[in-house]
Amino acid sequence: MARNPGPPRLSERRFRELVAKAIDGLPAEWGSLLDNIAVVVENEPSIEDLHDLGMDASKGNELLGLYQGTPLGERGFDYSGLPDRVVIYRGPILRIAFTRREVVKQIRETVLHELGHHFGLKEVDLPF
Repeated sequence: MARNPGPPRLSERRFRELVAKAIDGLPAEWGSLLDNIAVVVENEPSIEDLHDLGMDASKGNELLGLYQGTPLGERGFDYSGLPDRVVIYRGPILRIAFTRREVVKQIRETVLHELGHHFGLKEVDLPF
């Protein structure tokens, strides 16, 4: 895979706006299923999160997003946990995208991927 010659210039504010736009573009029927979940943007994943996932950043592995919570299908009727979290990582997405268009596409795919985990899909079941 060819390495990106440099990330597209995109402010943190604009990146957050693109994440919000990706969420706003989700199918309407998903709205009721997104109760008690926060979608946040962070610059980089923590070393602990990478380690927990068996990833090594020094080998070029990039974590684009992370779902933290209990998938809907695993919740009992008495579930009252803290809000689930979807984290979208700005740095890794900007490093793998060659153009702004690719940034927008990658943000959307990452949001969909992580929300797929919220809905109970496993890695092998996700399209991205």
